[in-house]
Amino acid sequence: MKIDLLSKTKKENIDISDSAFGRDFNESLVHQAVVSFMAGSRQGSSQQKTRSDVRGGGKKPYAQKGTGRARAGTIRSPLWRGGGVAFAARPRDYSKKINKKMYRAAIRSIFSELLRQERLVAIENPVLEKPKTKDIAKFLNDFSLSKVLIITDEIDVNFFLSIRNIPNVDVITVREINPVVLLKSHKVAVTAEAFKQIEEWIDA
Repeated sequence: MKIDLLSKTKKENIDISDSAFGRDFNESLVHQAVVSFMAGSRQGSSQQKTRSDVRGGGKKPYAQKGTGRARAGTIRSPLWRGGGVAFAARPRDYSKKINKKMYRAAIRSIFSELLRQERLVAIENPVLEKPKTKDIAKFLNDFSLSKVLIITDEIDVNFFLSIRNIPNVDVITVREINPVVLLKSHKVAVTAEAFKQIEEWIDA
């Protein structure tokens, strides 16, 4: 399978693997991968105090009978102001396990669907002598890449500094690829070297 390389200096194609970028879209598998990734991203550190955690409240506030009021055993009851929380949050692990093979298959499925929808493009790796936002903005405008996720094999400092102020444009490395960032991107632009790394990873 071939894909056009977007370049200002030369016109060429690059070969990409059918097994990595020519798969059917498996919606249920992609859903599992997204749920697993988002669940694993949750901090899970929320904590509240129950009636036993709140300081004080050891003494019965008033007699059980004879006051005309509802009976009470502690001033730290969830019914009282300053009392504990009835169903208090506790730190917990929200992560959901997904097999590595399933996760890679989901990424293959997403990349294949992006290619079918013409949302996946190949670009040359921009080489900059110094940070220059104007040059990168012109390059992106020339190829109608106004809202784009750029995936590179490694982050070049000059390239990153040039692109960080451009709205709706993000840069990540192959290691940072996840199902959520791929699905929410309007377009995904991948450098030739990054394509090779992606193939090695998801075809393993």
